[in-house]
Amino acid sequence: MSIEVLSPAKLNLNLHIIGQRDDGYHLLESYFQLLEFGDTMNFAAQSREITITPAVSGIPIEENLIFKAAKLLKTSVGNSLLGAKITLQKRLPMGGGLGGGSSNAATTLVALNKLWKLNLSIDELAAFGLKLGADVPFFIRGSSAWVEGIGERITPHPSQGHWYVVLRPRVSVSTAAIFSHPELTRDTPSSTVAAVLRQGGRNDCEPVVRSLYSEIDSTIEWLNKFSPARLTGTGACVFAAFKSKEDAEAIFRQRPETCDGFVAQGINNSPVEQIS
Repeated sequence: MSIEVLSPAKLNLNLHIIGQRDDGYHLLESYFQLLEFGDTMNFAAQSREITITPAVSGIPIEENLIFKAAKLLKTSVGNSLLGAKITLQKRLPMGGGLGGGSSNAATTLVALNKLWKLNLSIDELAAFGLKLGADVPFFIRGSSAWVEGIGERITPHPSQGHWYVVLRPRVSVSTAAIFSHPELTRDTPSSTVAAVLRQGGRNDCEPVVRSLYSEIDSTIEWLNKFSPARLTGTGACVFAAFKSKEDAEAIFRQRPETCDGFVAQGINNSPVEQIS
């Protein structure tokens, strides 16, 4: 038996930082929009060993979130005979703010739960996911959603299914550096999902990122000519919404030569739900 599934990307349609806990974690409000675009993952059962093909350049397998997810699940059920051959077709850029690593980890937990016939509930899988990263439970639950706290409060909410142009300037942004920056806004008033989807929100990280990375600043300026553009997460990807695939693709074809990217439609339910 094998399982093949799309491990989807997400966009932060807004990212409001409304406070900071005593332990340093920032309190967020963000609408997470799933996209019908991502990495393709294939899972096949094998005895004992967990392997990932191809290896991710520069990342030891023990630090790969896919491996960590598989090992966590295997260890939790105490069955040393379980194994999996995992094949990854990577499309999402690392460090793009699209949630690729978290999505891969979530997809791994859901797929191996099915492949290994563990029959764990979504709540149980989400609890495992939280040990791997704050965004992992969102991808496990598999619906576009309003996310609060440090990522643990997830309220599914449908969106309008816009088409998005997503552009990635060829720079790498340090999430830790952005969240520790002294000029980062940390006291945005609390909002609601209805207000964000109706009026649009802002990304509190964007002014800091734009001040530090001229390539991202110029990309947002360019995309703003066609539709309101903003940063997703801490970057480096920026995006804008369009009403049709044709409109989005027409703008994407004109993109600056300094950018990679893609066009994708927003979806309300993850492909991963099909295997849970």
